[in-house]
Amino acid sequence: MRKVALAGDVQPRVIARGTPGFSGADLANLVNEAALLTARSRLTQVTMEMFEKAKDKILMGAERHSTVMSPEEKRLTAYHEAGHTIVGRLVPEHDPVHKVSIIPRGRALGVTVFLPEKDRYSASKRLLESQITSLFGGRVAEEIIFGEESITTGAENDIQRATAIARNMVTRWGLTPSMGPMAYAEDESEVFLGRAVTQHKQISDDTARRLDAEVRDIIDRNYQRARTLLLENIDKLHAMAQALVEVETLDRSQIDALMAGETFKPPVADGPDPGSPRNGPKETGRGSAASGRGVGVGHPISEV
Repeated sequence: MRKVALAGDVQPRVIARGTPGFSGADLANLVNEAALLTARSRLTQVTMEMFEKAKDKILMGAERHSTVMSPEEKRLTAYHEAGHTIVGRLVPEHDPVHKVSIIPRGRALGVTVFLPEKDRYSASKRLLESQITSLFGGRVAEEIIFGEESITTGAENDIQRATAIARNMVTRWGLTPSMGPMAYAEDESEVFLGRAVTQHKQISDDTARRLDAEVRDIIDRNYQRARTLLLENIDKLHAMAQALVEVETLDRSQIDALMAGETFKPPVADGPDPGSPRNGPKETGRGSAASGRGVGVGHPISEV
């Protein structure tokens, strides 16, 4: 960062929290990408917005300007992402929401970003269940607003991640009293050709049924919790979805205002942005633990 002119709003700590696992070369690439975006936008200093766009592009790929969503698809994506955001804000111990967007990127139509406030080396049962609940926020929002018959396939990655967390809670981490602190999962550290054929069965059929029942209980309980939270905050769900339809991306301060019940006021543009989709091509990014309508990312991102 010392080699580029930085604007006063740049927050290195926030950038660091959003780039876990980045090497020195990765961070140098991030700064270079932000500088390129700044030059394309005809700015003289690299702003925090440019760092955000550069980070999102590196993590999830460039925006798909060729993707044209119908008004109904855009509205559905907005409610899905708003569901993730609201539930993530309300459940205990969850990472704070950083931003939410419905701009297509990679294979995702939308994304909700959660950034941890500090390093975490283990996770509590409460945190894990909160993550499962927030992952179901998008699908539950679709169900509440559009009806059960109109639920889409957009929550595929959310369901996979939620199920993986629940199964690990039962089979690996000993977080269910009825099954106790025992490891029921197969050791997958040694993988070789034919392993699936030669491995021996470690648990009985009865134990396997009990494990499945425990996993299902965790899933059902947190799915219902997500539904309860959204029904109790249905006004915020409508307001946030409408705001997303209007501006496509909401930052943390805008999310905080909507959660506080304030009327959303779209930001006033200072002038035409030569890099905006409506004024020509622009390479920008969009990025939680989150979730979104599409594919998952190994990052605290929730995608639809």
